[in-house]
Amino acid sequence: MSSLVVSAVLLGALLHASWNALVKSRSDTFLATVMVAVGAGTMAALALPFVAAPHAASWAYIGVSTAVQLAYYALLIAAYRHGDMSHAYPLMRGSAPLMVALVSGPLLGEHLGGQQWLAIGCICGGILALFFITRAQHRGAERATVFALLNACMIAAFTLIDGIGVRKSGSPLAYTMWIYMLTAIGLLAWTARTRPGELAGYARKNVGVMLVGGAASLGSYSLAVWAMTKAPVATVAALRETSILFAVAIAMLVLREKVGARRLAAIALVAFGAVAMRLA
Repeated sequence: MSSLVVSAVLLGALLHASWNALVKSRSDTFLATVMVAVGAGTMAALALPFVAAPHAASWAYIGVSTAVQLAYYALLIAAYRHGDMSHAYPLMRGSAPLMVALVSGPLLGEHLGGQQWLAIGCICGGILALFFITRAQHRGAERATVFALLNACMIAAFTLIDGIGVRKSGSPLAYTMWIYMLTAIGLLAWTARTRPGELAGYARKNVGVMLVGGAASLGSYSLAVWAMTKAPVATVAALRETSILFAVAIAMLVLREKVGARRLAAIALVAFGAVAMRLA
């Protein structure tokens, strides 16, 4: 992986952790999540006239990825409703790259070297260790665990789908913009059905959530999809999971969560994995 690709993925990881923290910090996680998605979808729609249209071969992937993204948001809302970010986020982000690595070989024909597998193992192991340490400190989060594990499957699914689809699109930006716009439309329809009349008032009071969260969400995934065209999908997916480092930093500095020695050791394991992948 080149320095440019690594930098792009790490920036995307920071943006991803930031918009998740923004959603979790709000009292109404459902509407905050919808606002982030609508903000990203609106920005994507405004950008579409200025980018080349994706090739016809990628439209089926755009449709399937949009459906998976809708399931992802539904499970994200459920996980954060029933548990802390420090509980759900590491499990969602830590399990997904391992799933991707296990199936990307037979599906995409990508074969990773020994050092890359070691790096993936370190990153996933460190993130999962963070989860189990948090779980030991906060009991009664079984529902959050179930929803987070299901969401890890969604993350792995759209990572693989987009890894193939974006390469067929001929236009990574357009591919991503269409998915975000269609996902926003789907979430708006869902909100209109389940909580009619609430979104407009919430939007007026939380414009910052829509603008900042939407920009962070769109920027994060755009960088990841672009990186998938330059490096193996499993490698990008694993390096992107360093978002847990940023999430922990945000938890410490902004949310004032306590981070002990065991959690710091797990974070160090993730950092070692990122360095090993950079040197591979």
